[in-house]
Amino acid sequence: MSNIRIGNEHLSVEVSALGAEMQSLTTRDGRDWLWNGDAAFWTGRSPILFPIVGKAPEDHVSIEGVRYPMAQHGFARRSEFALVESGDDFCRFELAAGQATRSIYPFDFLLSVEHRVVGAAVAVTAEVTNRDHRPMPFGIGFHPAFLWPLPGCEGQEHTIRLDSGGAPALARLEGGLVDPEPLPSPFVHGVLALDRGRFTGDTMIFLDGAGAGLRYGAEGAEVHLTWENLPNLAFWTKQAEAPFICLEPWHGTAAAVGRGDGIEERPSTVLLGPGATGRYGFGAEVG
Repeated sequence: MSNIRIGNEHLSVEVSALGAEMQSLTTRDGRDWLWNGDAAFWTGRSPILFPIVGKAPEDHVSIEGVRYPMAQHGFARRSEFALVESGDDFCRFELAAGQATRSIYPFDFLLSVEHRVVGAAVAVTAEVTNRDHRPMPFGIGFHPAFLWPLPGCEGQEHTIRLDSGGAPALARLEGGLVDPEPLPSPFVHGVLALDRGRFTGDTMIFLDGAGAGLRYGAEGAEVHLTWENLPNLAFWTKQAEAPFICLEPWHGTAAAVGRGDGIEERPSTVLLGPGATGRYGFGAEVG
């Protein structure tokens, strides 16, 4: 199906059925805030990560003693969702377990993703329902990519300011897996001055302590990102000159170095009981 567009007098948002992924985020003055998916750098824009976040050892996970192939960030971002409800300012897509998903993730689940425009913000909510008869382990995360520099802010220094004012410890990847050994925090009084050299070591990961909100921007433009029920945070860009930065709240990370490929061994894995629903989300206010 074609993309669906929602909005109000402040914002216009486009969402694709493929991955239930936001494709654009545009303010009424014509400024685009979301990365455009240029294949020269990275085709993603704001993928939903499920049922794992990050990489698995040898791209496999073990579930109840059986190994299954599992690509980085899971399969939801490459799956076709069904549009189940929409209005002028919201849309909701669903992905239900089927033969293809059960062959690599043997659970009966329902993943519902809603995008809703509220004032000058978009709210993205994912609900995971375990329709199986046993506890269901998974990771879930969001991967929105915002322009760097932001519109109208070319040549300016960009910063990330944690709402908490904290200084969470940094973690890095080793062969795509998380090295849990904490490194000194790059935040000073809750502020991180962005420099592309920070990404020569790949993704910046904060396993805990980042709080539930941040402000990314420069003089004249800002994204206020907040999130719910997502204890991990990461920042990433594809390569030093890529004109975007991903601000990623997660519940779950890549497998830890030396921990094996069991899905329940992955840091911050959710274990959802039969019949239960977990709710996870983020909001991005721009201006």
